[in-house]
Amino acid sequence: MLTIDKTDLSRHHVPRLLADRIAYRLVGMVQFCAGALFGRRYRHRTIVLETIAAVPGMVAATLLHLRCLRLMIDDRGWIRVLMNEAETQRVHLMVFVAVDRPSLFERLIVLLAQGFFYNAYFLIYLISPRTGHRISGYFAENAVRGYGHYLDSIGEGQQENPPAPELAIAYWNLAPDARLSDVIAAIREDEALHRDINHGFADALEKGEDFPGPPRIGF
Repeated sequence: MLTIDKTDLSRHHVPRLLADRIAYRLVGMVQFCAGALFGRRYRHRTIVLETIAAVPGMVAATLLHLRCLRLMIDDRGWIRVLMNEAETQRVHLMVFVAVDRPSLFERLIVLLAQGFFYNAYFLIYLISPRTGHRISGYFAENAVRGYGHYLDSIGEGQQENPPAPELAIAYWNLAPDARLSDVIAAIREDEALHRDINHGFADALEKGEDFPGPPRIGF
């Protein structure tokens, strides 16, 4: 069973194997492109990236579900974990859409990026689930850092800090007077959890453990 301590926001998995380095570079390329397109327009950048971040959990859950059916084995809770990850990422997207609507250009980027990434990730996960989870882990690592920079910008007065959307207040059980900064802090905690779950699953697969058991969250 994996034990996850989601309070550690600085954890980083150092790439060791060739597949790890490839996964790290691929994620770095996506982040570079997002930075070049949006710069410090964090809300628009987040909207586009969250439409991509919500893909891996759903793809992994689907392929794992089919594998369990073929082999007639139990998933030990992992399908639900991956589906929850995909749902949480979708909520992240909906929160930022409630704050700032994407432009037509950004919707076009989402259409193209999601179409390419879904098929690419499907093939990667089909060939190497461990690499797929490593990619997800590095995506989440970058998200933790990115949301941290967003919070710093808000604290320095460089970004607006509007009231939190009702969806966010209900989902994370925030105070009625919560601000966007409170939402971002909650989302960053989610991403830290996704980071550790995916890197933990990749580590287990590297050791030859098909299903290490559902993660246990430590506080």
